[in-house]
Amino acid sequence: MIEVIEPATERVMAEVPRAGAAEADAAVARAAEAFGAWRGVAPADRAALLRRLADALESHLEELAMLEARNAGKAISDARGEMGMVAETFRYYAAAPERLLGQTIPVAGGVDMTFREPLGVVGLIVPWNFPLLIASWKVAPALAAGNTVVLKPAELTPLTALELERLALEAGLPQGVINVVAGPGSEVGRRLVEHPDVDKVAFTGSTEVGRGVAAGAAATIKRVTLELGGKSANVVFADADLERAAAAAPLAMFGNAGQDCCARSRILVERPVVDRFLEALEDSVESLRVGDPLDPETQMGPLISAAQRDRVSSFVPGDAPVAIRGSAPDGPGFWFAPTVLAPVSRSDPVAREEIFGPVACVIPFSGEREAVEIANETVYGLSGSIWTRDGAKALRAARAIETGVLSINSNTSVRVATPFGGFKQSGVGRELGPDALEHYTELKNVFYATEGG
Repeated sequence: MIEVIEPATERVMAEVPRAGAAEADAAVARAAEAFGAWRGVAPADRAALLRRLADALESHLEELAMLEARNAGKAISDARGEMGMVAETFRYYAAAPERLLGQTIPVAGGVDMTFREPLGVVGLIVPWNFPLLIASWKVAPALAAGNTVVLKPAELTPLTALELERLALEAGLPQGVINVVAGPGSEVGRRLVEHPDVDKVAFTGSTEVGRGVAAGAAATIKRVTLELGGKSANVVFADADLERAAAAAPLAMFGNAGQDCCARSRILVERPVVDRFLEALEDSVESLRVGDPLDPETQMGPLISAAQRDRVSSFVPGDAPVAIRGSAPDGPGFWFAPTVLAPVSRSDPVAREEIFGPVACVIPFSGEREAVEIANETVYGLSGSIWTRDGAKALRAARAIETGVLSINSNTSVRVATPFGGFKQSGVGRELGPDALEHYTELKNVFYATEGG
């Protein structure tokens, strides 16, 4: 069995059967058997089933949010928002089966047509930081395109994925269309990557593990989508609305206890306003409510595990330049106070490595060119923000920064209808929006001769 630990209490909250390679094989076999019938479901009927699943998720939103908040240690207000987006994601892709359009291409001697065909069985491997939310980003477009799926949740957070499978059956999706296998990545994840009957793998997790997924998928030329690490920059120019930028920064850094690949953990501030910005930031960080995830007033909960807390602590040694430190509860729970280090050299490990915890650093810069240079001197390129009142400068910087998802005068990264994904070692492919569907289909070209008899 897998013991599921509640991060805020350090107690076992559930036990689930521990799957291995044999269970992964069985799940792939069920998905393969279900694929022919599922791809043959009329587009309107497949759309209706996905809408029913969205309805079921909405009707169970509070139970799912409570389960996610307890299992992942996230603030209940965040968990409710995430569960709302899960339902919204299924509803968005419910419109896709009737809109997966090909095209006709003018050619000599006949008619040329293109079709979007489903891939087959898709293996989906999701992380512990946004368990059901990221699962929905993969499951919904995969099903809409006519694929069947085997979903492997993280060992630490399997509970809402198992509920998704149950709700899908209740909503009327056929057996074998969604198959959840909870087990270690070294066994279940590896088997999905290597299995000859899995046609694609979509993985969200660390860049290090993502390299292994890509290498393993190469043996059978599997399609892959990889959403990996990040070390996002929050660029604050001197002409920005500093109070607004400082007020928005804490949740951009410390939301989900900083366990977010989009976390804007590198705050680049133009030198003339560093002191003013830090003053405003201090008030915002110190007022951040850290505590019981089930308290509606809580803004940040604990880290996921003791091991993660130890890793985060290693980036804040005794001589670290701590400029701002918030508060965190004493007693049981994997707590870590939100921490801002300043000033930090652009070459310091804390400015280069993904911490995945509530630690951010402030790096001064001089001028637009240096801001872009610092923003780009990382192997990652997932997300980021630019704060300035100069529209031309904002667009110049946005075009120059090597990042997949940027916000100007905002710290938001994710919307259901827009593409999400990274440059460089932050991944391959895109999730969400219409672009995700392309990654769950093959493009087929058909020429129909009309001349020559």
